[in-house]
Amino acid sequence: MNRRYFLGLALSAITAPAFATKRTADKSRILQLRNAHTDERLRLTYRIGDSYQRDALAKLNHFLRDHRNGESTYMDPKLFDLLYDLQKRIHGEECEIEVFSGYRSPNSNAQLRRASKRVARNSFHISGMAIDVTFEDCSSSRLRESAIALGRGGVGTYGRSSFVHLDTGPVRTWRA
Repeated sequence: MNRRYFLGLALSAITAPAFATKRTADKSRILQLRNAHTDERLRLTYRIGDSYQRDALAKLNHFLRDHRNGESTYMDPKLFDLLYDLQKRIHGEECEIEVFSGYRSPNSNAQLRRASKRVARNSFHISGMAIDVTFEDCSSSRLRESAIALGRGGVGTYGRSSFVHLDTGPVRTWRA
């Protein structure tokens, strides 16, 4: 055995963590969604490492459109990161996420507000920063508690509704 051999071992020990970090950074983030109103399904890689995938974000924006009138908007990518992190926390892997509401046009929000006082006048749904969801094989209370534990944005539940509201606004919680 020569000095090159030992030098190679030393260098590999020093650089191995850097390679491991790079492999982790290249990890694909996948979401699998079902729209409760249209029964559309979507499974896609929306982010690879630190790079959001432009085509995937466009598909997500369309998928999360207002089902009442077909209008769509730019959805906050941090919302997708929140969903991804929740599915990892709850299931440890990919799971189907059922979407009850993504984007809501101002007209739709006003219409819903007239029907229920539980709808916020300036809902984060209007600005593409909110989503109402359930996760397969997960109670709404477990989803709520997991989202609260992440400490990112708003987390709300509404009486007997099965969905949990998640948004990328200020950290806060409520039950209505």
